[in-house]
Amino acid sequence: MSEKQPSFSIKNWSQDDQPREKLRDKGKAILSDAELVAILIGSGNRNESAVELCKRILASANNNLNALGKLSIKQLTEFKGIGEAKAITIIAALELGRRRRGEEALQQHKIDSSQSVFELMQPIIGELGHEEFWIVYLNNSNKVLQKNQLSKGGITGTLVDVRLALKMALEVGAVGIILAHNHPSGTLKPSEADKQITKKLKSAGESLDIKVLDHLIITENAYFSFADEGML
Repeated sequence: MSEKQPSFSIKNWSQDDQPREKLRDKGKAILSDAELVAILIGSGNRNESAVELCKRILASANNNLNALGKLSIKQLTEFKGIGEAKAITIIAALELGRRRRGEEALQQHKIDSSQSVFELMQPIIGELGHEEFWIVYLNNSNKVLQKNQLSKGGITGTLVDVRLALKMALEVGAVGIILAHNHPSGTLKPSEADKQITKKLKSAGESLDIKVLDHLIITENAYFSFADEGML
């Protein structure tokens, strides 16, 4: 008679090794990324536990949560034990984490450096596969009043409506604006179009006493600041 295969269900693990119980008893910080994702999916497959499955999924993304968040439903469901519902749960959880980062940056309120702009905008546009152009509106204390997407385009670029940008600035009472857009290609070098739109918005803003304080080109892990480089 064949020997019965051991169960890989988390329920059969010792309590100290169960992710949910570990989080409850010891706190969230002690859990590995794989254990946290395992809580989301609840179970693995016939051959591996949820944690082992999640370790394998993370390894496919170079153990990088940002890379994991970019996987599609189709890519996730290629792993045995991950159906559509589990894939959607993983994607939704990582998207919430990305949005939380943006809200935490906004709660800082005051923009005091190009780095603070990067921290505000990177979670929004840094990982996109298409280009978007945003404007951050500031009061006279450099506190964020509002941030708005001005245009959305393909990888080759976007069209920016200068009148719309300044109309919004007047509506919210901004005295300063910061331009930000992403380069999906990963390059930080400003194009001629980037330089022209910066010049155009700066010139138009001066007539309304609205100052262009900076223009950031943002990628997943870095940024280029026109102000820092003396290009304003």
